[in-house]
Amino acid sequence: MGKDVIIACDFPSGENTLRFLEPFRGRDPFLKIGMELYYAEGPAFVRELKSRGFRIFLDLKLHDIPNTVGSAMKVLAGLGVDMVNVHAAGGSLMMKAALEGLTGQEGKHPLLIAVTQLTSTSQELMEREPLIEKPMPQVVERYAANAAASGLDGVVCSPLEAGLVHEKVGRSFVTVTPGIRFADSEKGDQSRVTTPAKAKELGSDYIVVGRPITRAEDPLAAYERCLRDFVD
Repeated sequence: MGKDVIIACDFPSGENTLRFLEPFRGRDPFLKIGMELYYAEGPAFVRELKSRGFRIFLDLKLHDIPNTVGSAMKVLAGLGVDMVNVHAAGGSLMMKAALEGLTGQEGKHPLLIAVTQLTSTSQELMEREPLIEKPMPQVVERYAANAAASGLDGVVCSPLEAGLVHEKVGRSFVTVTPGIRFADSEKGDQSRVTTPAKAKELGSDYIVVGRPITRAEDPLAAYERCLRDFVD
């Protein structure tokens, strides 16, 4: 599997997003559409971006009872996105229902991945609030194993856990890793972060990069820097 950089388009409107994408004409980068933009613009904007040739990771992190998630995935399947996700904490029955809802009559479906632990979650927070006392790597490994057993294609995890996931589940199991910052960038609200070059070394398949690109003085140059560090 080839590596790639996914730009997190965490913008409040389609207008902002299209303005941001102007310098990228002819490049057609992989884009992440998260809750903020999807709730603002809805499925029509996803179709618009697809019609312009962009690959789309629809990052809605579904987490509900199996029937609800399965029904929602049937709707999302019609958008033609390339990747979509659920929360692994929803359990195997929910993940299997998501896969069933997403899969078309020909047996094909976009990459379906499961969020393990958010990169903003620290070990201390995980123990204090949801009372999960196992070490973070062990928790992520278990979520990844559950996702694989449920038929999913991969997980969202910190780059710090990408290698562990591949060791546990296999090299073909996809790791999508946010929490990416350049060495000279601020961590912001992220807890478990690393650089594009380090993520490559650790075994990430895709890195998701938001503010280091979207808030850069020259977003295209920042994107190309990510490609050099992670893909080349």
